[in-house]
Amino acid sequence: MPRPVAMITGPTSGLGAGFARRYATDGYDLILVARDVERLELLAAELHDEAGAHVEVLPADLAVEADRAKVAERLSRGVRILVNNAGFGTSGEFWSADLAVLQSQLDVNVTAVMALTHAALPPMLADGAGTVINVASVAGLLPGRGSTYSASKAWVIAFSEGLANGLGGTGVGVHALCPGFVRTEFHERAGIDMAGTPSILWLEVNDVVRDTLAGVAKGQVVIVPGLQYKLLTTGGRMVPRNLVRAMTKVVGRGRGRT
Repeated sequence: MPRPVAMITGPTSGLGAGFARRYATDGYDLILVARDVERLELLAAELHDEAGAHVEVLPADLAVEADRAKVAERLSRGVRILVNNAGFGTSGEFWSADLAVLQSQLDVNVTAVMALTHAALPPMLADGAGTVINVASVAGLLPGRGSTYSASKAWVIAFSEGLANGLGGTGVGVHALCPGFVRTEFHERAGIDMAGTPSILWLEVNDVVRDTLAGVAKGQVVIVPGLQYKLLTTGGRMVPRNLVRAMTKVVGRGRGRT
């Protein structure tokens, strides 16, 4: 029997690498999508050697329309799992940031999620089985932690919830993963200073991946790993938004990021 296939975007580090390793261990073949060909090939070789997975490397910059189309074409031939993990944040303030960089951020965080999900769903529906995991963020649930990044993740959550409603009974699920601070390269790459962040707010990659797949198995649409973040997001829905903004300004460092 052929092994099921999982496509993961942004797999060369952090959560993407965690999902790649987990799905390879669980018996999936993989399609890995990222810009860094050298890191893609190193990960592909590692997963083949360790888990026996067949790994297809698909270099692409999801901020570029032609590359998004290339990845979408591969998805149109069918996968069982799509993890829309690629995304990035930036440091600095919105009004002084390079508009082209902000547009690239939305192209990766929003446009790519929409385009790749649109390509993946028809063959999943034809098979009556499939899962899309869209990596959002707690930032999309709590106001005040940056501007364009938080807005992009709020879009991902609303998009995923709307699709999940429409897909009921089809055998295909769409889920929004909303992690808090995870020990990855994300903040360093964005140039965001995380010194002084309380240790209780940090999550580990393997724990997030484990909690995500458990949430998928339970049919949860919005998945928030970590008890601390479940409490924060639940509380955020129960108190006035001006208080939530004040809290995230202190805890989440709402300034100095876009």
